[in-house]
Amino acid sequence: MDQVLLARIQFAMTVGFHFIFPPLTIGLAWMLVIFEAIGWKKKDEVYAAIGKFFGKILGLIFAVGVASGIVMEFQFGTNWAEYSKFVGDIFGAPLAAEGVFAFFLESTFLGLYIFGREKVSKGTHWFSIFMVAVGSTISGFWILVANSWQQTPAGYVVRNGRAELTDFWASVFNPSTMPRFYHTIDAALISAAFFVAGVSAYYLIKNKHTEFAKTSLRFAIVFGLIVSVLEVFPFGHEHAKQVAETQPEKFAATQGLYTSQEGAPIAIFAFPTDHPPTLKVPIEIPGLLSWMAFGDFKAKIKGINEFPRENIPPLFLTFVSYHNMVVLGMYFILIMAIAGYLLYKKKLFENKKILTVLKWSVPLPLIAIQLGWIAAEVGRQPWIVYHLMKTKDAVSFTVGTGELIFSIILFALIYILLGSIFLTLLFKKIKHGPEPITKEAKQ
Repeated sequence: MDQVLLARIQFAMTVGFHFIFPPLTIGLAWMLVIFEAIGWKKKDEVYAAIGKFFGKILGLIFAVGVASGIVMEFQFGTNWAEYSKFVGDIFGAPLAAEGVFAFFLESTFLGLYIFGREKVSKGTHWFSIFMVAVGSTISGFWILVANSWQQTPAGYVVRNGRAELTDFWASVFNPSTMPRFYHTIDAALISAAFFVAGVSAYYLIKNKHTEFAKTSLRFAIVFGLIVSVLEVFPFGHEHAKQVAETQPEKFAATQGLYTSQEGAPIAIFAFPTDHPPTLKVPIEIPGLLSWMAFGDFKAKIKGINEFPRENIPPLFLTFVSYHNMVVLGMYFILIMAIAGYLLYKKKLFENKKILTVLKWSVPLPLIAIQLGWIAAEVGRQPWIVYHLMKTKDAVSFTVGTGELIFSIILFALIYILLGSIFLTLLFKKIKHGPEPITKEAKQ
């Protein structure tokens, strides 16, 4: 195995593990903003209990996210030295902004939110979780700025073998930043909605903490249905249009479009092969891909055949990860719509089947997020910076394969341990449940 592949495996492993926690942090923080606001304004002890319970879980998620994120950033200097030399003038700015303006804001107010309950005014306490939500969202924004610049670089010149910043705002708001930001943040809200719904459904199945669970589930279903629909349209649609316009190779790979076509069909299902590039047993809707990309059912879309072979991304993994993400997106709408209908008919809380489905659906949004990340990153290959620097030219050539293999094994063991501790503590908190609802919670 060569250095490039090993470095990519290590980075994929560390990022994949870390990427479990920021979406839950962002989404759960915004849901807590609403829970705490209702509890404060209505003096509702149930909403206060919901805030207190899920606030403790938020603290656990945040702590593990911080621990796993530190390792990820160090890899730019250890495994990707040539990349760091090439883009350090640009890439460093959003990472620094994320640390200075977002992380410290988020962590400071999270401490106030968790430990300041009953010690500060209700308004100050609500403001603390609001700032946690704002801080985590800003943090996500700057990370996405850095990654989006890799996808659609802007505001730079290449001088003396390095990319140098010429327009800060053009680099920040490059063509893919905002479509990816909206799409990713909404995915975080979906993951939180399913998390709250799943935990609530678990309590109703066990016939425990029923008043708490009914209130939190009711809100999670309505909230989850709204954000699930928004993820497909407009956010998913706009992001797809952006990729079609700015990264046509990636778009063709995700859609399985191997030859240029007018009135290109969208593949609902197919089994892709790389050599030669073909879709086996495809189920397609004629013209829909052209409309999705350019608003015209007869528009021409470039296929893989129009690009140099060395610039074509891995076809199988890109296609499969993208389409499974889309399937899960449709599932989220469907399950939340069914649950919403049963809620409207006042039959949700007694329906064990749908409650069981909600309970087991908790990890699915996180899986969809991972699939989306794979489609985005693998679909950009062979470039680490689109049309500027190839991945094979970005690694640290002084780091040997033996060192990479050792670090991969070490990180895998650490993440298994850290993940086991996280799940043990999480399940323990959920099993224990919220504190008993008392009159004092109203005050």
